[in-house]
Amino acid sequence: MGEFKVHRVRFFDYMPTAIRAMAFNAHTERLALARMDGSVEIFNFTDHYFQEKVIPGKDSRSIESLCWVGGRLFSAGLNGEIAEYDLENLRPKYSLEAYGGPIWTIISNTQGTQLAIGCEDGTVKLFEVLEEHIQFERNLDRQKGRIISLSWHPSGTHIAAGMMDMIRVFDVPTGHAVQRLLVDRGFGGSKSRETVVWSVAFLSDHTVVSGDSAGKVQVWDGHTGTLVKTHLVTKWDVLALSVSKDESSVVAGTSEGTVIQFQFIAPTLHQQQDKEWVRTRTFKNHTHDVRALAEIETAIVSGGMDTHLVVRPLLEKFDEKSHASGLRKIHFPHVIANNINLSCAKKAGLLLFQFPGQLELWRLGDSDEHGKPGDRLPLKRKPEKLLLLKRKGEDHICCSALSSCGGWLAYSTVSSVRIYRLQTDNNNISITKVSKLPKALHSAHQLCFSSDSSKMFAASSQSSVLVIALTQSECKYVHTLKPKSGSRQPIHLMTTSGDGKWLAAANSDCEIHVYNLQKLKLHCIVPVYGSCPSAMGIHPTTNNMTVVHADQQVNTMPSPHIKQYTDWSRKLQKQGLHNVWLDRDTPVTHVTFNSKNPNQVVLHDMHMFCIIDQSLPLPDQKTQFYNQMTLRSLSEQERPSHLHAFKICKTFQDLLCVSLLDDQSLVVVERPLLAITSQLPAPVRQKKFAT
Repeated sequence: MGEFKVHRVRFFDYMPTAIRAMAFNAHTERLALARMDGSVEIFNFTDHYFQEKVIPGKDSRSIESLCWVGGRLFSAGLNGEIAEYDLENLRPKYSLEAYGGPIWTIISNTQGTQLAIGCEDGTVKLFEVLEEHIQFERNLDRQKGRIISLSWHPSGTHIAAGMMDMIRVFDVPTGHAVQRLLVDRGFGGSKSRETVVWSVAFLSDHTVVSGDSAGKVQVWDGHTGTLVKTHLVTKWDVLALSVSKDESSVVAGTSEGTVIQFQFIAPTLHQQQDKEWVRTRTFKNHTHDVRALAEIETAIVSGGMDTHLVVRPLLEKFDEKSHASGLRKIHFPHVIANNINLSCAKKAGLLLFQFPGQLELWRLGDSDEHGKPGDRLPLKRKPEKLLLLKRKGEDHICCSALSSCGGWLAYSTVSSVRIYRLQTDNNNISITKVSKLPKALHSAHQLCFSSDSSKMFAASSQSSVLVIALTQSECKYVHTLKPKSGSRQPIHLMTTSGDGKWLAAANSDCEIHVYNLQKLKLHCIVPVYGSCPSAMGIHPTTNNMTVVHADQQVNTMPSPHIKQYTDWSRKLQKQGLHNVWLDRDTPVTHVTFNSKNPNQVVLHDMHMFCIIDQSLPLPDQKTQFYNQMTLRSLSEQERPSHLHAFKICKTFQDLLCVSLLDDQSLVVVERPLLAITSQLPAPVRQKKFAT
């Protein structure tokens, strides 16, 4: 693998916020997920659960509920506004004041023609969904007390509303409440407290299922308003419910971190005709509140206060054990290392950490000592925070970049771009804001600098890229690079070549456009592959481009004629990747290169980093893939026969970034999951054995 001096970085205090709501679009198989900071993430479940898009948050934005209408996404929150999102420009399209106080929930009818919201003032408000916006239609009968949860009957004629101590069933055409279902309070001391109906589900046969703060999942007859069955599942709250598409299964999320499944089945083999709702399974994949749930065709998706997204496959939906049937936990954003949350100045030895409200610039430590592999070297200079730069306004930072020389810094929100000139002199640093920016540069999805820091590239709308020339005194608009494909999807990856001739940009349509920066025009479109690129890079000396996709496939293309694959890549496609590589459940999020060895590509995911040596043979399925320990035990004569191209290192865990500096030292940025867990609020107290 080779020896590297490693900067092991653990001072990036990245802290994801809790998951508050989610909504699954069964037609497009996209999951929308909202976090407590107001950000929204879109996951493509047809492409290995890849995180396609992130809409940054805002200080004043609160999201309590999400709702899909066709391909359109709506949210509502405690700020009293309904927002629709522009999924091409990654920002709210518009927001609308509902005039009902804080909004607790938003749902749509199955026809996609109306939205209903539950408000603090006791009203259920209906909105008509029009082609470009939504329009207030009317209120249903006002109630005493806030509307916490809503569920629309599949026919669209009735709505069930969860409140304090009761559930109301409304007749939508008349707007009147036709049923009142009284919910029992808890037992003992909790009998004096109001019961909050956190979630309701309205089924086709007029069965109403509710989850409440007394720890009960209750089944009601919606026609008569009578209680059919009560399941006491926890001493704490049942916070979320989700129903399967065929309505044969209901899952409930609790404050204890459990997800409980109920199925509509016969209780015994001798009573096949008399079906009822039976508690069948309990899953424990969370440590804190499960705030959001979605039961999809083959899995249960859950999220909550512990910040990670869990995809729990339902094994009865699979004929055999496979990669798709494995449990997945998504801890880190899939784009965190692609120069969005973390940038590395390879020439200057600087790191830029991005947070929603600020940027931190750090200088790496230094050591003159040498040692054996695994030794910790004493530092001549400790890592140092050079700069803390706070953003202006309420919009969160969506992307940032640091030039390789460390002389330029830029960041963008959805409303503005800011560029700064940095000058470092020993222990002193000065920062100067570039006051006059081109009018065309108003926001960016991605930012990056050329290797010589003479240009900045900003990914704009409709997959276009703005080219900005940088001088000591000003920055000047040069050109807009536009794709010929007509794609309107946002760019999520950009990379430049070391000689400044090439720029590659990838969007969520799985397209990669390569631009000639000398002629300022499109050079080619890389052959479109069916899985979205998760990481890519251009080798600094050979200009070979390496692309890794969400399905773990690795492709390389030669330069300057990047319209075909390299011989190594064709050989890899013909032989196929090792199953151990393909069965990994986290995508590669960063690609870097060893400038002194054109055959080596360095890439990493959350759990490992890998050096691909294209001069070595590819591993076949019979080859031991993780063979580093075996190689160490072999003699020098035996070792060559056991070598293969993929050299895996798992010494470092919970990786955010692995990058190779110009001095051939390796920067490894870790964020241990235990450090994140230690900053979470304490979970509810649970009785444990012998305590």
